[in-house]
Amino acid sequence: MGAGTPTDGTSHGDKRGLELVVCVKHVPMVSELPWDPVTGTLQRDLGGGMMNPACRHALEAALQIREMRGGRITVISMGPPMAKEALMEAVAMGADRCMLITDPAFAGADTLATSYTLARLIELKCRDFDLILCGSATSDSETAQVGPQLAEELNIPVVAYVSHFAWWGGSLRLKRLSDSFLETLEMDTPGLITVTIQSFKPRYVPVGGVIDAYNAADIQIIDAACLDSHRDKIGQRGSATKILRVYSASAKKQNVVMTGSPRKIVEELFANFEDFIGGAASKDLKPGKKK
Repeated sequence: MGAGTPTDGTSHGDKRGLELVVCVKHVPMVSELPWDPVTGTLQRDLGGGMMNPACRHALEAALQIREMRGGRITVISMGPPMAKEALMEAVAMGADRCMLITDPAFAGADTLATSYTLARLIELKCRDFDLILCGSATSDSETAQVGPQLAEELNIPVVAYVSHFAWWGGSLRLKRLSDSFLETLEMDTPGLITVTIQSFKPRYVPVGGVIDAYNAADIQIIDAACLDSHRDKIGQRGSATKILRVYSASAKKQNVVMTGSPRKIVEELFANFEDFIGGAASKDLKPGKKK
């Protein structure tokens, strides 16, 4: 079993179609977006973004499974309307259908509320799934919590940080690197895995394919009214994480301009900053002072 290459453990004629669900996230260029000083959340609608890198690897893994076992890939995402861009990219890569959960009611959701919302959509639209694939973490938060929390919501087994896997009948044989140990695990399906960025290198999508996807993709929009969810479990209201303060770290420097002859400047420099200079050099450097 090669790195990032799934095999099915069955003959070609035994292949059956699988229902695969890939969760992706549209991540912003965080350094270019402002924070909302009141809610402490990123104002995601004020800038562009892209599909989270690890999610692209998860989608590539799903595409390879479909090539060997057949089936359908459903890609889902939760975010502002501009998150459709990530789903367009998923269509260009080869996804069969895409759904976007978007509604102001979902804004400010932490990983707990996000996992709850994704679970309700999967139960509603993808009830007969065989495998859910998620990226191991997202570039804008790095919590790595949504995948395991989603599995808990759906009451299915989960293995995180998967780098290799193979199908054996109705189960998966998985490999992952955990705490410097290479683990081999088996998991029955339906289940969920999170995929690392070390494996399943995403395929190249030509510009023409992206353009075709933008012209032809039919993204299904899901709002809060479509989901059978409790209002107190979604968005900021349903988030257990409470942000008390958000601030940007800044380095404060004070410039000192010295004028005059070189001798005068050196004398002034040592007179005013002898402690700093001497501390850095571990000796007394004051001019004219006997050692």
